[in-house]
Amino acid sequence: MALNFNLSSCVRVSSKASTCTKCIDICPVETIKLTSNLPSFTPSECINCGGCVGSCPTESFSLSDFNVIDFAFDYLNENKILSCKNNIPCLAIFGVEELISLALGAKNSLEVDIGGCQSCEIAQKLYPQILNNIEEANFILSTFSSKKIMAKDFFISDESETKVAKEIDRRAFLENFKLKNALKVKKEFESEVESNELKIFDIDNALIEAKKNKTIPNRRKLLFTLLKQEPKPLRYETILSEDINFISQKYISQGCDNCQICYRVCPTGAISATSNLSTINFDSMLCVKCHLCHDVCAKEVLKLQPTFEIQEFFQPQQRHLASFSIKRCHECGNQFSYFGGEIVCPRCRIEEDEAIFLHQNAKEMENKNATS
Repeated sequence: MALNFNLSSCVRVSSKASTCTKCIDICPVETIKLTSNLPSFTPSECINCGGCVGSCPTESFSLSDFNVIDFAFDYLNENKILSCKNNIPCLAIFGVEELISLALGAKNSLEVDIGGCQSCEIAQKLYPQILNNIEEANFILSTFSSKKIMAKDFFISDESETKVAKEIDRRAFLENFKLKNALKVKKEFESEVESNELKIFDIDNALIEAKKNKTIPNRRKLLFTLLKQEPKPLRYETILSEDINFISQKYISQGCDNCQICYRVCPTGAISATSNLSTINFDSMLCVKCHLCHDVCAKEVLKLQPTFEIQEFFQPQQRHLASFSIKRCHECGNQFSYFGGEIVCPRCRIEEDEAIFLHQNAKEMENKNATS
C-alpha cells in the first residue's frame, strides 16, 4: 500500500495565500511537510494510516490499495463493523461526510470499533480526530435522520497478531541474484531508494491546465446520492456554522470590487459567475469549506454565514452573493465592473495615471535643465 498525492486538486496550488495545512496537522509521523508552499512527504516514513486522506477537503491524497468510495459501496452491501483490525487502515481515513454516508446506507446503525484506538501508538493526533468526526457526523445525522454511529470496543481480534512472519529463505535470496532476475532486483532496489527520498512536487503547464477543471469530490457525490434516498424532514433545522466542517453558506459584505479571484480559484465551482461577470453565485452543496476563497479575498468581504441550513442537503439552491453593473471601457473596449465616474476600466486608468506621471516627471526634468 502506498500514499498517492494528486497535486492538481490541492488548494495550495491555486494560491500561495492558501492557509490549508490539514494534511500536515493530522499526520501522526509528521512526514508531510511544506516544500515551496506545497505538500511533500517521504514514502518510506508514511505508515499508510489514511489520516491525510480523510482530512483533505479536495481528496488530494489517496492510498493505492484502499479506495474509500469503493469500500463504501461494498460496505453498503455487507454492513460489516468498521475496524482497523480487519477491514480498514484506520478510522481516520473516513471524514465526516463518509461517516454520514455510511450511516445513511447502513441497515441499522453504523458500527465502528474504537477498542484499540486510545492505546494505539499513533493515537495522539488520530484518536481525537476520529472522536470529533464521529461526534460531528452523529450531530448532523440527528437533524434529519434516526440513523446513528455506534462507536465502542467490539472486541474484534487482531488477525495480524496470529499471522506467522515469513522467514527469509537463503536459497530464494541467492536466486534473486541470478542473471535472469537482475532486472527485477534492480527495479526493486531503485524503488526502495526512491521510497526513502523526499517526494517534492512542482507546478508545470500540464498541472495549470488540470487546475482549470472544477471537480466535485467523490465523497460529496456519494453523500448527495444517499441523501436523495432519505425522506425529507417535516421541519428543517438550522445549526451553527462552526458545528459543520465540510460545507458552508456564504455572503459578501459591502466593498467587493469583483476582482474575480474567488470564483477563479474555487476548486469545485461552488463560487461562480455569470457569463458577463455581472453576478457572483454560490452553490452550498458544492462547497467543501477549504477556505481558499476567503484566503485570497484581498478586501476580506467574503464571509461565512454564522449558521447553516440543513434544508440545503435536500433542496440545494444557487444563491446570488453580489451583482455588479458591467460596462464597456471607452478606451480598450473590454467589459469591466463599473462603480461610477469615467467609463474607463481599471487597467486603462492605471495606464493613464502612469502616462500622466511620466509626463509630469519629464516636464519637471525639462524645467530643471532650463534653469540650470
